[in-house]
Amino acid sequence: MNYVGIDLHKKTISLCLVNQEREVLNRKRFYCHDPERIVAFFEEIRPFEAVVEATASYEWLIGLIEPLADHVLLAHPKKMRVIAESTRKSDKLDAQVLAEFLALDMIPQAYRPSKRQRAHRILVRQRSYLSRRLTSVRNKVRRILSNYNADQKDLFTEAGLVYLSKTSVIEADRFVLDQLVVEFRLYTQQLKEADQRLEAFAREAPAKEAEARAILATIPQVGPVTIDVVLSELAEVSRFRSQKKACAYAGLVPGQRESAGRSRELGITKEGSGSLRWVLVQAAWRLVNSTTRWGRIFEGLLKRRGKKKAIVAVARRLLCVMVSMLQSGRGYKAAMG
Repeated sequence: MNYVGIDLHKKTISLCLVNQEREVLNRKRFYCHDPERIVAFFEEIRPFEAVVEATASYEWLIGLIEPLADHVLLAHPKKMRVIAESTRKSDKLDAQVLAEFLALDMIPQAYRPSKRQRAHRILVRQRSYLSRRLTSVRNKVRRILSNYNADQKDLFTEAGLVYLSKTSVIEADRFVLDQLVVEFRLYTQQLKEADQRLEAFAREAPAKEAEARAILATIPQVGPVTIDVVLSELAEVSRFRSQKKACAYAGLVPGQRESAGRSRELGITKEGSGSLRWVLVQAAWRLVNSTTRWGRIFEGLLKRRGKKKAIVAVARRLLCVMVSMLQSGRGYKAAMG
């Protein structure tokens, strides 16, 4: 069996081929825009296993070589510390280290979402992007109007936009406001289309995903937007060995620094998806303001930890509840006893 380590970049890939004894048999470098030569190389070395780090653009390469390979693995970039912390770092050496670890069956694997999970994540992240852009436009409009003491609550209704068009401002601000209104209408329409596409996507859900959606929907104050973000970012919840692992994946666990036998707790790591953390915190606020049970949890934490840390702790606990529900298949009331 041959083992291939692949160091993938935006324009090039570096390959290192080793045997079971980890002897280097060949090294190659290809341009990513030359898939024919890449395929030809892999056809010549069959049978083989290959490994590539889980970078942002790995999917096209795996799709290209997977039909030829006995097995293609995704290496977890953070766990491959031997590469990340190497003082002698180059594409050639990185590919060789990957190949040698593969030959030794020591690759720390990263999760590879299914095609539907990838599509779901793309749609959800596009919706989040449009929502952020729309918020940015609104803030800019209000900032300009505040210079004229002309801001009002219903500014982004149709009546409010008419009011905005008639507000007396200097010529430069009028030019900017007119462009921002065009952006506002564009992003509003695109956000509506994204919501419609996600609704259609949910209607096409297979049985397992539909069940997960129904389970999460039993949580008070958790709606379709929260459900979409949670399911798309967590993907297959059974891949987490514990609730703590899921919280670490979401970046909701505190970091820790230890020296000379003393440890100090840091802020949350903020690793993983920012959208997932944001939607959990927003859901946590809705829960603590609308339910007695979660309100009491928040109040107890508030006295000891302060407002920001308390709501993050509630968000972390909410994620634990979600993971438990999804893994057990129980609704909210049954899970909470």
